[in-house]
Amino acid sequence: MTNTAWESLSNQAIGAAGIVYFLALLVLIAEWASLRQVAVAEASASTESSGDVALAVRTGDGGADAEARERRTAFLGRLGLMLTGIAAAVHFVALLGRGMAASPNRVPWGNMYEFTISGTFVVTLFFLVLMRKYALQWMAPLIVAFVVTTLMVGVIWLHADVAPLTEALNSYWLVIHVVSAVIATGAFTIGGLLSIVYLVKLRRGGDAGAAPGSRIPTLAVLDRTAYRIHAFAFPVWTFAVLITGPIWAHEAWSRYWNWDPKEVWAFITWVVYAAYLHARATAGWKGRNAAILACVGLATLWFNFIGINYFSTSSQHSYAGGEPTSQVVRQDAAPPGVDVLR
Repeated sequence: MTNTAWESLSNQAIGAAGIVYFLALLVLIAEWASLRQVAVAEASASTESSGDVALAVRTGDGGADAEARERRTAFLGRLGLMLTGIAAAVHFVALLGRGMAASPNRVPWGNMYEFTISGTFVVTLFFLVLMRKYALQWMAPLIVAFVVTTLMVGVIWLHADVAPLTEALNSYWLVIHVVSAVIATGAFTIGGLLSIVYLVKLRRGGDAGAAPGSRIPTLAVLDRTAYRIHAFAFPVWTFAVLITGPIWAHEAWSRYWNWDPKEVWAFITWVVYAAYLHARATAGWKGRNAAILACVGLATLWFNFIGINYFSTSSQHSYAGGEPTSQVVRQDAAPPGVDVLR
């Protein structure tokens, strides 16, 4: 296949993945609606069965209707997760095609569009891997909605044609640094979404105010799961920001630390998450305060991921923007022989 054919395949695959993700979201929303209907029916059955004369609503036509609703709900849940898995597989094909379209072939992390489609794939992959271990099936609509929204932003506003990597990016440190950063970003995103759900549930009455049919875990489970995921992501982010990043910067720009806006915000993110874990370990922070701090960390993480590329005019990482990486606009910020691109 030619490079043009690979790029076309990547564009078509990302469009197909977006469609399948959207179908999965519709199915998962239908599952939640059906689940609530089942819960309401069971609550009604419990009410009607109370008293001296029990009404056998779980037998006969009433019981058959309830069982049918339960089967429909289970089918929708399985179908939604299956569609999510299929969308992730197509998503991976889009990433593969993007890397194969470049000459020479490379990892698909050369600009903001490629970072975005890679990051959303990792979020989906993390969810599918952790789903059974942490019983996260209930999060499927939230994860898929996040991925669909981010992919739309990437395709509409961030898309860039495939171009060769700049000299600064053409290094094996790109793989080491970005893989660790993207893994941490995916885990932090899931942990942050758990913290957001915690705060929303707390505001709506906590465990006592849960809606009928809600599969959202208790506040204690949400808090504990968010902490475990953050505890996994933090060492990976540390490796990306404080170890591989400075080493790569020294190789590219002859300086370990340049006080570049993206470096500064990556460090701010590290400090926020370090404070989160430290507060939990030493001061016993749990619940609301910890969730708020986790949300602050998530905000700094995604501002660093996207915002710096559009609000900063001095960042040497501006080659991560949506424009083609072959457009040279700055030469004075890097040592001789290293092109820093917008």
